[in-house]
Amino acid sequence: MSSLTIEMPVLESHVLADNPLGDPANRRLPIILPPDYETSNRRYPVIVGLTGFTGKGIMLLNEDSWQPNLEQRLERLYAAGMPHAIFVLPDCFTRYGGSQYINSAATGRYEDYVIEEIIPYVDAHYRTIAAPEGRGVFGKSSGGYGSMILGMRHPDVFGALACHSGDMFFELCYGLDFPKFCNSINKAGGVEAFWEQFAAQVKKKSSDFAALNILAMAACYSPDASAPLGIGLPVDLHTCERIPEVWARWLEWDPAELLDRYGENLRKLRLLFMDCGTQDEFSLHYGARLMAKRLAARGIAFEHEEFDDTHMNIQYRYDVSLPKIAHALAHE
Repeated sequence: MSSLTIEMPVLESHVLADNPLGDPANRRLPIILPPDYETSNRRYPVIVGLTGFTGKGIMLLNEDSWQPNLEQRLERLYAAGMPHAIFVLPDCFTRYGGSQYINSAATGRYEDYVIEEIIPYVDAHYRTIAAPEGRGVFGKSSGGYGSMILGMRHPDVFGALACHSGDMFFELCYGLDFPKFCNSINKAGGVEAFWEQFAAQVKKKSSDFAALNILAMAACYSPDASAPLGIGLPVDLHTCERIPEVWARWLEWDPAELLDRYGENLRKLRLLFMDCGTQDEFSLHYGARLMAKRLAARGIAFEHEEFDDTHMNIQYRYDVSLPKIAHALAHE
C-alpha cells in the first residue's frame, strides 16, 4: 500500500473560461503529498510535472506493465533518500493535443493558468515553501519545452527545472514534419477539412499525428484570427516553403533562440538540467546540444546528459532528474 497521498481537486479556472476552442475550464489537478505530510507541520517544496503532446497530468499516474508510474517511482526515490516534496500535475491539454504551456489567442491562456492559478491554488491549500527557491518544474517532450519556457520566463516562480527531450532548435525538430503536414492538409482539402476529418474519426489514425502536431504548434506559436481556424501556417502548402513572417513568430518561442532575452533569468536558477536520447526521432538531441553550447558561451550554469535511447518510453530518466530537483530546492 502506498504511503503517499494523492488528492484530486478540481480547479475552476477563470483564465480558461473563455478559451477559443471551448475546452473545459474546470480540470482535475492531481497532487501527490509526501509520506510524512500528515504527520508533520513542515512546509514542502513544490515540483510541477508537465506531460508531453497529447498528455494530461493524470497520465503520469497511469499504471504500466513495464515501468513504475510517478507514484511508484516516488515511493522508491523517497526510500532511497530523495528529499520530500509536493508534486503537482497540471492538465493543459487542448483539443489540438496540447498548449505548449504558453498563452495563445488560438488555444487559450495556459501559461497564465499555470502561473496565475495553479501555483497560487497550491500555495493557498497546502503547506508549501511559497518562493522560487521552493519550486521546481520538470517534463518530457512538450513538457520539457514547457519546463524550459516557464523557467526562462518566470524565475520569480521557479527556482529549478529539468527538461527531458524538450522541443528546441525548431528548424530541425519541426522542419522534418513540414512536408508530411503539407501532404496531409492538401490531401484533406485544406486545414479546416483536415481538422473536421480528424475530429470526426472514432479511432484516430497514427498517420495523421505528424500533421496534427504541426497544426497544434502553429496554433500555439502563430495564432492569426484572419486565417482558417485562427491559425497562421509557417509554410506554403503548395511549395512547403517557409513563410518568413510566420516562421519568425515561431522562432520567438524557440528556447535555443531566446537566451539573449532570458539568459539572465536562467542564471538565477538553482538547477538547469537537460537530457535527451542520442537516437531521438525528432533530432532533439541536437537541439539540446545547441542549447548547451549557447548556455556555456554565456557562462550560464547547467547540466546536460545524453543516453542511448529514442524519444519514447524514457520515464526512467526521472530517476535522474527528480532527485536533482528535490536536492536543489529549499527545505524546512
